[in-house]
Amino acid sequence: MTDDLDPAVDTVDLLTRVQLAAQDYLASLRHRPVRDLAAEKALAGLEFELPSAGLGGDAAIDRMLEIAVPGAIASTGGRFFHFIVGGCTPAALAGDWITSLLDQNAGAWVTSPLATRLETVVLAWLKDLFGLPGWGGVLVTGGTAANLVGLCSARQWWADRVGIDVTARGLHDTQRLVVVSGGYVHPSVHKALQIMGLGTDSVRVCAKDPAGRVDLDAIAETLARTGPAVIVATAGDVNTGDFDPIDQLADLAERYGAWLHVDAACGAFAALSPDTAPLLNGLARAHSVAADGHKWLNVPYESGFAFVRDGDLLRASFQAPDAGYLKGSTDPHTNFGSLGPEGSRRARALPIWATLAAYGRDGYRRMVERHLELARYLGERVQQAPDMELLADVTLNIVCFRFRPAGLSESALNGINAALGIALLSDGRVYAGTTTYCGRTALRPSIVSWRTTKDDIDLFLDVVRELADELMG
Repeated sequence: MTDDLDPAVDTVDLLTRVQLAAQDYLASLRHRPVRDLAAEKALAGLEFELPSAGLGGDAAIDRMLEIAVPGAIASTGGRFFHFIVGGCTPAALAGDWITSLLDQNAGAWVTSPLATRLETVVLAWLKDLFGLPGWGGVLVTGGTAANLVGLCSARQWWADRVGIDVTARGLHDTQRLVVVSGGYVHPSVHKALQIMGLGTDSVRVCAKDPAGRVDLDAIAETLARTGPAVIVATAGDVNTGDFDPIDQLADLAERYGAWLHVDAACGAFAALSPDTAPLLNGLARAHSVAADGHKWLNVPYESGFAFVRDGDLLRASFQAPDAGYLKGSTDPHTNFGSLGPEGSRRARALPIWATLAAYGRDGYRRMVERHLELARYLGERVQQAPDMELLADVTLNIVCFRFRPAGLSESALNGINAALGIALLSDGRVYAGTTTYCGRTALRPSIVSWRTTKDDIDLFLDVVRELADELMG
């Protein structure tokens, strides 16, 4: 090796190189394309067989900075509208650097009192923002893991009611847990149920229209025929930002003795604005709530939160058997590794603490309201364009629309919009892909980065217009 892994070796020089590169990268985000296809081709320079003699720290980091930085998708900038990906606030980025510097294991109090204390603090702050005081909670990797934690807690609740020791015996030869939802249910819910051994087909979707709006009567009829069941509500559909009626689903849960799980990965932070907070009416009546941090909170990957009203169910679902070197169930301290799927865990609380402490409730409220305003602005511009069609009301920060020139059949419109989505991703100046909504191929840009401005929205529409004109010849 060129460098020895010697405790006496100073790492400050390598960190300084990264800091200098970070200055240039962050300064470029206002004008750089989101995607650079030529720079992506250069990523091949990072693909080689593991060398016997290392390149050395300076050479390895220099190569990564030279090739990886320009070749990466600039998803932390203001022009990334694909999926629902937030940016990274300055305080969150700095907090994440501290996280890597300290490299804490947040699985147990004894491995990091710091990480445990801060996770306790940020969970309390988040529960305050969402109106969930006194609930149990744990930080996880994202929305999928948060849904997994909520649904595992629901499984524990269900097993207690039907007399099954699911912790020791599992689900072998047991009756099946019934899960019902509207049509907005996200694939991460299906994935969580697959991981749990319940199967992706276990969700009974009750939708009253092609858009996926929930059929409350159908859910009531299903619950009336089953024993204890789980209702999954969606707070923020990924195509339109629409919400299931959480309050009405909570009524059904109370009437039929069901568990209500709310997937709020996209919409939890709507609670911060008076304009959108009513969409979350009934959230505190749920039994579990899943949310994402690397969306509207604008913290680095990986970040999610799971909240369960009965916190004891978290420990019952995830407490590992005691081992000689662990206190386990006899430890008087909170050990978050016993409240979620991971044992060893990154200290995800540090960037969350940094950004919430830096900008506070009001700072995030202003950001959310700015995004709501930008989404309405984009929707209005789409409606004003003679050859574009708004496909759904703009209720949150997602705008679902399509290019619709005159004289084309539905099949041809789907084809031209699919081509437009491919062209947008290849062009790279802005970034947004397509979805299928009510059988129609559409764009559905989401506005969730703290960096996004009105100029970015205008550029997005200018690029869409330019590429659409090219496709039409």
